[in-house]
Amino acid sequence: MIRVAIANQKGGVGKTTTAINIATAMAATGWKTLLIDLDPQGNASTGIGIATADRIRSSYDLLIDEAPLADCVQPTRIPGLDIIPATVDLSGAEVELVAVENRTDRLRTALAQDTGHDICFIDCPPSLGLLTLNALAAADTLLVPLQCEFFALEGLSQLLQTVERVQQRFNADLGIIGVALTMYDRRNRLTDQVADDVRSCLGALVFESTIPRNVRLSEAPSHGLPALVYDHACAGSRAYMALARELIARLPKQRKAA
Repeated sequence: MIRVAIANQKGGVGKTTTAINIATAMAATGWKTLLIDLDPQGNASTGIGIATADRIRSSYDLLIDEAPLADCVQPTRIPGLDIIPATVDLSGAEVELVAVENRTDRLRTALAQDTGHDICFIDCPPSLGLLTLNALAAADTLLVPLQCEFFALEGLSQLLQTVERVQQRFNADLGIIGVALTMYDRRNRLTDQVADDVRSCLGALVFESTIPRNVRLSEAPSHGLPALVYDHACAGSRAYMALARELIARLPKQRKAA
């Protein structure tokens, strides 16, 4: 199972929207996909249509109580897409993990049990705490959503430093599979400037596909649906399908074949 953490230390960059829709796109192309909601806000769970009352087992149980992975996985209404939802209990996990042995390896140990999925996406909280460190320690690679605004550039440099530290201390094999430019507005000259600056800095690491500002992307979570299901023809949905194709092309060939 390929493990992809979706993270950015800055909030409001479209991280959860990217997690929901890229996971849906991968499932639609035939990949048996698992989405792990590791954000205490639980937005990925809500956006995929899992009501709070239906979250019987969660990522909290997986990390803190060491519940078997199979007991925490729930099917979604999207064929081929399963989820481990988040509950409000996860908000206390940061404190509880401090006293736990191997506190940064809990998720990696839990995911070693899985043999039924081709790929796993981990939606991280917008901070560098023990939850995010668990995700980065467990992941094979990192997908970074980056909002096309000035302050996002400062956050990117901090994230790159964080990845370097994680590689040194927790996960030497962690790489960055790509940076996805989100909330792209062609009418705004600053958007083009930020995109150009990011591409000049990171080169081919930046995905060609950009995710536009799109009303349908914003509306979809309130209906408990990914945008690709809510309106598959909207500009946001088409952009995420294009991003998924690029992502597949970057995945290890031996694993794609498997």
